Formats: sequence, structure tokens, C-alpha cells
Amino acid sequence: MKFTTPATTNPIDQLKVVGRPTDRIDGPLKTTGTAPYAYEQNKAAPHAAYGHVVGAAIAKGRIASLDASAALRAPGVLAVVTAESAGKLGKGKMNTANLLGGPEIQHYHQAIALVVAETFEQARSAAQLLDVKYVEQPGVFNLAKAKSTATKPKDGKPDSKTGNFAGAFANAPVRLDATYTTPDQSHAMMEPHASIAAWEGDKVTVWTANQMVDWGRGDLARTLGIAKDKVRIVSPYIGGGFGGKLFVRAEALLAALGARAAQRPVKVALTRPLMFNNTTHRPATIQRLRLGATRDGKITAIGHESWSGDLKGGGPETAVMQTRLLYAGPNRMTAMRLAVLDLPEGNAMRAPGEAPGLMALEIAMDEMAEKLKLDPIVFRILNDTKVDPEKPGRPFSQRRLIDCLRTGAVEFGWKERQAQPGTRRDGRWLVGMGVAAAFRNNLVMQSAARVRLDGNGIVTVETDMTDIGTGSYTIIAQTAAEMLGVTLNRVVVRLGDSDFPVSAGSGGQWGGNSSTAGVYAACVRLRQAIAGKLGFDEKEARFSDGQVSQGERSVPLAAAAYHGDVVAEDHMEYGDLDKKFQQSTFGAHFVEVGVDSDTGEVRVRRMLAVCAAGRILNPTAACSQVIGAMTMGVGAALMEELVLDQRRGFFVNHDLAGYEVPVHADIPHQDVIFLDETDPMSSPMKAKGVGELGICGVAAAIANAVYNATGVRVREYPVTLDKLLAKLPVSADVAQAAQAM
Repeated sequence: MKFTTPATTNPIDQLKVVGRPTDRIDGPLKTTGTAPYAYEQNKAAPHAAYGHVVGAAIAKGRIASLDASAALRAPGVLAVVTAESAGKLGKGKMNTANLLGGPEIQHYHQAIALVVAETFEQARSAAQLLDVKYVEQPGVFNLAKAKSTATKPKDGKPDSKTGNFAGAFANAPVRLDATYTTPDQSHAMMEPHASIAAWEGDKVTVWTANQMVDWGRGDLARTLGIAKDKVRIVSPYIGGGFGGKLFVRAEALLAALGARAAQRPVKVALTRPLMFNNTTHRPATIQRLRLGATRDGKITAIGHESWSGDLKGGGPETAVMQTRLLYAGPNRMTAMRLAVLDLPEGNAMRAPGEAPGLMALEIAMDEMAEKLKLDPIVFRILNDTKVDPEKPGRPFSQRRLIDCLRTGAVEFGWKERQAQPGTRRDGRWLVGMGVAAAFRNNLVMQSAARVRLDGNGIVTVETDMTDIGTGSYTIIAQTAAEMLGVTLNRVVVRLGDSDFPVSAGSGGQWGGNSSTAGVYAACVRLRQAIAGKLGFDEKEARFSDGQVSQGERSVPLAAAAYHGDVVAEDHMEYGDLDKKFQQSTFGAHFVEVGVDSDTGEVRVRRMLAVCAAGRILNPTAACSQVIGAMTMGVGAALMEELVLDQRRGFFVNHDLAGYEVPVHADIPHQDVIFLDETDPMSSPMKAKGVGELGICGVAAAIANAVYNATGVRVREYPVTLDKLLAKLPVSADVAQAAQAM
């Protein structure tokens, strides 16, 4: 099915199942511990051996020698896999570094060997017996020092210009020129990168934690040097990914190589230190924002430059992308520069680009509002736009940023905010409010599904779509139930298997809308087949309450499969509506914080997100997604930072003890409001993404609230107490006591 014209009325609009708050159908399995994750596929791959990954002890250089003889003699050891013993390996399109290093070492903890043994303990013990000697080379690890060597990235559109930014900024009556930094951050998902591999002849099956099954299948085939149809990827449940599991990682390749060497199934899981230093992370950025405005608050010039780093061949953190679309202004400039760093790969982490970009832009907007003596919400509303500022002939399909800001202001009680920073107190706590706009582009991807109706009236959906905790099982079931006119308990959903039709996968905030649109297409095809079998006009037939009806005639749906299952398969393919109309999602984040006037401790007191993201397919799941994203935003604002050893080139706090993330005590009650919206330009579902929108702007709203509470402006994330202490306002009591002395 092709989607080339705006969606009109269709069966989804009945909203009997879609759009209803619905508990996740996979919830009972996950809460009882019976959902089989990748490392737990013991029935599918019985008698598996265990592999232990050895990571490089240097960040750059070469392996001079690797002696595995002692390890091979250790009890229970079945095989040792190295780059030399594995033979010629390729590299996947999505991988920047080789998944198995040697002799060249590209980054610290790059996998250089896998020891396979009968038990995990035997494999781990034997791994200590590997004798590895390195020739170390000096590396480049510090972004600030490498900034001067950064160059324009080759791919994408690193720069954009509209009008005369330099002239407009120089002549602007009110100007802001500030630099902001965001640190390296880790995905820190609960489930580790884990895989089991088993060979059957020349075909390998890998049960793995992977968000994009077809991407993973293709890259694993390229790396192994075998045909794609010789690789099967199975990922039915994924315990969090946040972008870290978009691409096949070392443990999946090593499981396949280990299973081939040991001639039996092998399971491999990366330890936390290896996950932090061997997989991907959100790269650090240095961002310069320049804003020029008239005295009445109209932006005349907006410039956003960003510097980030990655391994050679990698890409930039696209932190300027939202600035090209979020606010009006006739004279604009954005630029991205990329430095080569000898660090683990930088790549996608929840809302890549917009999340770190808004951490800077939305503080700059607050700073500019203060210069103009305008309320921060008023300033944002003054500079709203209904068209793409760089392409004024292209309107937004939907743009309700103003509605989000105004709704949030009322619901949050914004009128209680004190414009003068550092003036509101609650005992020893300095109290402040902050706001930030949320923005994330809506992307659509081709997605396919297969739908089957059996003689019992059960509808089964098969697609290689994944569920990373987002609720894919449920919204796909809701879509099929709505289209076929059955209750949710009459739908079975099977996901995450490369033997199924290729879906959009889970990433880029495109998964929910695109995958359900693919199911919609398959269901349209199935409705046509059912109508034909039952003698109905496919355009007039109604599917409702387990019946197919036309006029006075009504037949049970199951009757169509009396002589055998009815099966249909199709995909949703998109035209150019996304080029004619700018498709984006919008929101506003409101935060209240308390800052201890003596210690500088920051406590988030209240949070509210107001989102406009098309039709919300399942409000329960969508609310959960936004709450989780808001929580990640708290981490980004106040605590998350991969601390870099600049001598050795590795992240020191490479575990969940040293890398701090929010816990329950850090998070107050969070409210989420979804504006009533449909977007017919997006898909027949009239939905858009929401899972990444929820993190965009949160950190800046917190930083702005901290400023409002204390009068201390922090431009270097995270906002930790050491950056506040020396500048905190002195209480009246303390000042009076000091004068008395």
C-alpha cells in the first residue's frame, strides 16, 4: 500500500480499541519473569556453552602478540576466538569500529577475544590467562582540545544558511552569545547486550537484544561474509535500548563465531564495563548559541554551532537540527563540526540531536528572554512559526507549540513564578520554576506485516518489529483488533523474528506510527480477502463485534477461514508528503525545583509535560514513555556524565555504581497531558512519535528552574552542586548575622 495523499476517514477512526488506555498485553509475562529475553532462550538453544569477552587494555595501538595457549588448556575451555583465528571478517554498514579488534586497536575495551567454556566461571577464569602484549600509540580523547581540528562532516547537511546572519546579529539591538557543553552519556539500559548463537549447517540463528532486526541481520551477514538469508535474528523482548541496541554489537558477532568454533550454541553477555566502553554512547558537545532580537522580542538572527567527536568514519551529534525548525527568524545559520577522537563509538541515544541540542538552545532562549525583560513563555510564543523557517513555502502539517505552552502554563501554575531569581524560599530551600519547548521530528519508515485469520476467529500478526519496553505488542494488537472488528483477546502478536516481514523497527521515534501503519496495510488486504470469501463488497463490508456485515446480512468473521486460514501480507510505503509538509512533534516541559541554600543540593519537586504528537494510539503506554523520558531528562540535567580518563582514553565510571542515573527518590510526581490531535499527513493511523519527544527540553527546563531558584546560570551540564555553591544567594538571616559581626 502506498501512502501518497492525506489520510481520510478509515476504520481506525472508529476508536473502539485504538486510542483507548490499554494495559500492555506483554505485561504479565514481564512482571512474572517469564518473558524470555535473549540470554534466556535456553529451550531454543539447549546445552549452550558460555563465552567471556576480553576487551583491549589500550585505547589506540596494535596487538603485538596474543598467546592463548594457557587459556586453551584451562578446565572446560572449548575454544578461543581472536581476529586471527576467526579469519577474514567484514564490517557492518552501521558499525564505525570493527566488532572484533586485532591487530589494530581502535578504542579502549574493543573486543579482542572470546573464551568459550562449559560454564561462565570457567570462561571468565580462562580469559585471565590470555597473554596479550600491545604497542600503544598516543590517542586524542579531549573534545575541547581537538575542537580546532574539527572538520565539516561529509554526510548529511552539516551547515544551513538563510539570509544574512552575521550582519543581522551585528546590528541586533539585543544580543546573546553564549557557549554550552553537554558531556558524554551512556544508555545504561537494564538488560545488557546479550546474545545466544547456534549454527545449523551454514545458517546461524542469533537470539539477541536488537532494536532493528533487519539492520542487525544485514550487518551480521556482512561481517561474517555470508549471505543475508543464512542469518536469522530473533529479538522477541528487549529490556531497554534507547538507541544503544540499534546496531549489532560485539557480543552478537562473538556468539556466532564462538558457536562456530565450539560447534554448539554459545551465549555471550557484555559486562557493564564493556557496555560502557565497547558499545556506543551519546557524544559530548560544545555548542555556541548566538541570538539577536529587536527590543520588543522578535528574533532577527539565530546562529547555532556544534562541535562533537567520534572515531574516524563516524558521524556528528546533530545538535543543531531543531534550531533549523523551532523558532522564526529571517537570518539563520547552523553548523556542525566533527573531530576525530579515539574513544568508543558515539552514536544514537534517545532523541539524538534534539536532546543535547535543546539542552543548549532552550537555556539560550531563557537567557535572551531575561535580557528582553520578557516572560520566557511570552518570548517563545512571539517567535513561533507556522512554516519551515529555512523553506517558508513548506508549512508544518501540525504545529501546536503555542497550545502546549499555554496549556502547561495554566495547569502548572506558571503565574506563581517569580521573575526575579533567588527570591522565593521554602525554609532552607530556594524554589524556582523553569520551562522549555520540546521538539522532535516525525519520521516515517516503510514497514510490513503478515496477518492471518484462523477458523476460531483468532487474528495473528507477524512482523519483525521489536518491543523495547515501548508497548509495540499492544498497539499492534489494538490496530489489528480495530481493523478486523474483534476484541483485543482475539489477537495474537508475534514480533522480533527476521523470518517475519520487515518492519520499521524501533528507533528514531518512527516505530509506533510506522509499524502500526504496516499492520493497517496488511489488515486492509486481509479485509479484502475475507470480504471476497464471504461474498461481500469489500468497500461496503463492515467489520465489527466479530462479524462481517453489509446491509441486513451478517456473517461471523471466523466463517471466512472455515476451509483454511486466510492470510494477507502488505507493507506501507510512503510518498512525498513529508517533503511537502514539515512533520514534527511539539511539547512543553515545566519543572519546579528546590535548591538547598546551604549545600546546593537540587531536588526536582514537580514536573509536567504537555505534548502534541498526533493521535495517541495507547494513552497508557504513551504516558509511560513520556514519564520515562522525563526521568532520563532529570539524569541528563543533574547527574549523568561519563568521566573520561584523558590519559588512557576510557570512561572511568563504567558501571551503574559510578555512572549515576535517577532513582525513585530523585523523581517527584510527573504529569503528562496529550493535546487532542490527529495528523492525516503522517500515516493512515494519523499518529506520530512520542517516545523521544518526552526527553527533549527536560534538562533545559531543569537548568532554567535552578537559575530561577538561585540566580546561578550553569551552562556546563550536568548541573551539580559544585557549580552552584560559591554563587548561591546569602539568606537574609545570614547576611544580618554577618553585619552584626
